[in-house]
Amino acid sequence: MSQDSATATEAARKLTGRRRREVVAVLLFSGGPIFESSIPLSVFGIDRQDAGVPRYRLLVCGGEEGPLRTTGGLELTAPYGLEAISRAGTVVVPAWRSITSPPPAEALDALRRAHEEGARIVGLCTGAFVLAAAGLLDGRPATTHWMYAPTLAKRYPSVHVDPRELFVDDGDVLTSAGTAAGIDLCLHIVRTDHGTEAAGALARRLVVPPRRSGGQERYLDRSLPEEIGSDPLAEVVAWALEHLHEQFDVETLAARAYMSRRTFDRRFRSLTGSAPLQWLITQRVLQAQRLLETSDYSVDEVAGRCGFRSPVALRGHFRRQLGSSPAAYRAAYRARRPQGVAESAATVVETMVPSQGPPSGRRGSPLSTAPVAVAASMVPGEHSLPGPDAYAPGRPALPGQRSAP
Repeated sequence: MSQDSATATEAARKLTGRRRREVVAVLLFSGGPIFESSIPLSVFGIDRQDAGVPRYRLLVCGGEEGPLRTTGGLELTAPYGLEAISRAGTVVVPAWRSITSPPPAEALDALRRAHEEGARIVGLCTGAFVLAAAGLLDGRPATTHWMYAPTLAKRYPSVHVDPRELFVDDGDVLTSAGTAAGIDLCLHIVRTDHGTEAAGALARRLVVPPRRSGGQERYLDRSLPEEIGSDPLAEVVAWALEHLHEQFDVETLAARAYMSRRTFDRRFRSLTGSAPLQWLITQRVLQAQRLLETSDYSVDEVAGRCGFRSPVALRGHFRRQLGSSPAAYRAAYRARRPQGVAESAATVVETMVPSQGPPSGRRGSPLSTAPVAVAASMVPGEHSLPGPDAYAPGRPALPGQRSAP
């Protein structure tokens, strides 16, 4: 290391010592969604010391010239500019207005300086695109909203994008999935800074669970990523989605694409942000999830109609992705749904999709992509929020639930 570099590094270390993580700068841009933008403002900007939550000092910073126009045409004026970031030990980018446009160069420079000086950098939802544009995610694991994960992986191939996680903590750089997952990550930050009791007290004030189980898998859509439509692999992916009830592997998909397995893996990951084997397993589990909701097939039959080689394989992958066994998931789903609604959904599926497998005397069939999407949209899924009593302190987890990381 040169003498100049050593001097610069030492200066950065000294400056780092003057930053405190309890000073939180929230970087806002024009065009950002107001919900995501408000999450860190609510978590870090309100004095809740009476509830046992240590106080943070909030600096709301404009990432560009104001006023900032947000959702619904509202205009905001940030009390601070980019210069205030130099005083923060935690910098949060809650959202970015467009995953296709570059963030302002001045804001990216401010983020890089803050990181070099020891600040903790946080990207919520599409805020991950700003961190990636600043080079802060290079070589790191990260996540974002599942819908934008393929674009993030394609645009920034050096970022290890995992669309399954609610949030990823890589030490001094943290990212979260969309909307409510931003609350999960902010609670995680409070838990890291001040312990479980403080995070639990804050969660009760916000009326949210202190830790959510599972990841984004249950919310993933079966539709093709936005940017894959014109790619030659799109036909292979569409074929896979239409034939999930058949047993085939990644080698089959590579052969259909006229590629070697190694080339196919690389191309597939660059387009979708996921390894093809993991993507295929996730799609089969999603298919099983929908059949459990909309048909009377036994778990063994569901396994066969989703391309799993055995019920044991289905149970293992289902539990890893959704934190529950297939039988427990179906029981919990039906317990939350009036019987008439569940039956009408099954009837819709039966009517729309003729059986493609051997007759079994049960309702339902292996579903193609479009009917599944229609049936799922007609019946509320597992995304429904639990009642307020689910968040009461000391309440035990439901059977099969996992703790979030």
